[in-house]
Amino acid sequence: MTRRPVSPAADARVPVVLLVPALLGLALLLLPMAALVVRAPWGRLPEIVGSPEVLSAVRLSLTTATITTALCVVCGVPLAWLLARTNVPGRPLLRALITVPLVLPPVIGGVALLVAFGRRGLVGEWLYEAFGLSLPFTTAAVVMAQSFVALPFLVVAVEGALRTADRRYEDVAATLGASEWTTFRRVTLPAVAPGVLAGAVLCWARALGEFGATVTFAGSFPGTTRTLPPAAYAAINAGQVEVAIVLSLLMMAVSVTVLVALRDRWVNTR
Repeated sequence: MTRRPVSPAADARVPVVLLVPALLGLALLLLPMAALVVRAPWGRLPEIVGSPEVLSAVRLSLTTATITTALCVVCGVPLAWLLARTNVPGRPLLRALITVPLVLPPVIGGVALLVAFGRRGLVGEWLYEAFGLSLPFTTAAVVMAQSFVALPFLVVAVEGALRTADRRYEDVAATLGASEWTTFRRVTLPAVAPGVLAGAVLCWARALGEFGATVTFAGSFPGTTRTLPPAAYAAINAGQVEVAIVLSLLMMAVSVTVLVALRDRWVNTR
């Protein structure tokens, strides 16, 4: 008995009981973003973007996010290699601790940073007494807060790339007399470069949009610690809704650009 082929149209039918909540979820996600586009003061866009306050926030955000990304790459790639290629004791626990900032409320991260590096913090008190160095409410604090929340994105991406990379080339390099550092630099790193790049882009975007940890640990001082998210929040509190919308649009445009750039690695499932 031959089976009757199922037509594409039959496959495309969606039960109403699934379609209705799916459309509600889609509306919940898309309507707020659509509202930003509809309510945006397009006629005043150049004026708002060109204002000193917005330019300062944009400049500070781009600078700190870029520094944060470089710092995360320098620290995160070796950390990912440690998780993927070694049998260090407690590796599952270490991996879990590294990914905690992914689910931790950012404000809690800011409180943790303040307790650790504040003037009376676990490490901050010693830094202040020994070197007169006070980290909270400085531009360096912005970078630290962004690094705390963004580093796990890079570590997860690079560790995944290292686990799927073909290790035979590394074995060949070792048999030819290459040192571990040479093998890592000339063989391993080029092989996982797409994963490093994807992780760095995600890290940069996450750092650019960080708010909770930054405000808690670094504050929101114009020109020093007020990046784009705190600037949008300050604009809302000051009744400058149009400024807040424009800043939100800028950050949303960055997010969409990142997702489009990484669609083949993170979004496209076909």
